[in-house]
Amino acid sequence: MTLPPSPPAPAARALQPTEIVGRLAQHPGWMLDGDGETVAIRRTVRCEDFHHAMAFANAVAYIAHRLRHPPALQVAATECTVRFRTAAARGLTAADFAAAAQVDLLLAESP
Repeated sequence: MTLPPSPPAPAARALQPTEIVGRLAQHPGWMLDGDGETVAIRRTVRCEDFHHAMAFANAVAYIAHRLRHPPALQVAATECTVRFRTAAARGLTAADFAAAAQVDLLLAESP
C-alpha cells in the first residue's frame, strides 16, 4: 500500500515546563518519561493479546506516518507502550501532544 506524501513538518520549538504540564493535563493516561533533553511523553495500553497489541502498534505507526512524527514503540505480549519526543527540539513540542491526541482518538474509537 502506497500512501500519499505528507507535507513537511514545521520547525519545532521546545515547550516550556508550564506548557508541558498544561498540555499533559489534557491527555489522561500519558505521563512524563525521562528529563532534560530526553524527556518524552509515554502511554502504555493494555491489549487483549499479542495480536491486538501488534494491531494497535500498526495503527499508531500509520498515524505517526501521516503526521511525520514517529514514536518509540515497545510491544509486549499484552501491551504496547508509545513514547513521543522531538529529538530536533531537544524536548517536547506541540507535535508530540498533537500525536498523543491522535492516539487518544484511536483509543476512543476502539471497542
